[in-house]
Amino acid sequence: MTSFDLTDDLRGARFNDVDLTGARFAGCDLSGIVMRGVQLEGAEIDAPWLFEGQGLRVNGVDVTAYVDAELNRRFPGREQRRAEDPEGLRQAWTALHDTWAATVARAAVMPGGTVDVSVAGEWSFAQTLRHLVLATDMWLGRAVLGAEQPFHPLGLADDSLEMEGFDMSVFTTQTPSYDEVLEARAGRVAMVRDYLAGVTQDELAEKRRNPHDPDHQETTLACLHVILDEEWEHHRYAVRDLDQIADLRA
Repeated sequence: MTSFDLTDDLRGARFNDVDLTGARFAGCDLSGIVMRGVQLEGAEIDAPWLFEGQGLRVNGVDVTAYVDAELNRRFPGREQRRAEDPEGLRQAWTALHDTWAATVARAAVMPGGTVDVSVAGEWSFAQTLRHLVLATDMWLGRAVLGAEQPFHPLGLADDSLEMEGFDMSVFTTQTPSYDEVLEARAGRVAMVRDYLAGVTQDELAEKRRNPHDPDHQETTLACLHVILDEEWEHHRYAVRDLDQIADLRA
């Protein structure tokens, strides 16, 4: 099987009459890709940044707004993720974690070991919760609160952090118990809730350093929107994978 990785530059490449049946593209930049006369039966596209770009056209139709509206229908409360004022953000956070609480409860009654199952090489349920601990620490602890070392050791980092020069030694190399993960997660959920309880409109407009690019500034509101986006996207992934696990065990 042919494999391409980070060292392969395929920008501007042309694929004519190529059989890509069953091919998998993960973490790839496909911006501006053009496909003509292609067969897409059974194809699946997952693009979390779809709503930040120039849209996605299928047979000449921009489907971005439809996808956004359908996700809002499937996940009530998601439509609040772009709230602009303190009260709206508080409501958005409450709706989000009512949804997460139901999903965590669902995972708890599934067969033992479900939270550690990886579907198609993706993060397990437990790993997803650990990553959200990291996301909170990155965008609230580091960016908004300015903590020098905001990271919980159970936060799950990926290789991109190492490439950006973060001190990876703060993260555990051991696999924590699920109870430990839930405890860390609950602490970070409470951290965001407590911050939102007192934030003002003026504070939302204050400039903060982007944690990945300190020379670039974001507003506090933009940082909070990143957290909400991370939460909703990873909740979608978690539900998708729990559904697949349930189907396989049915």
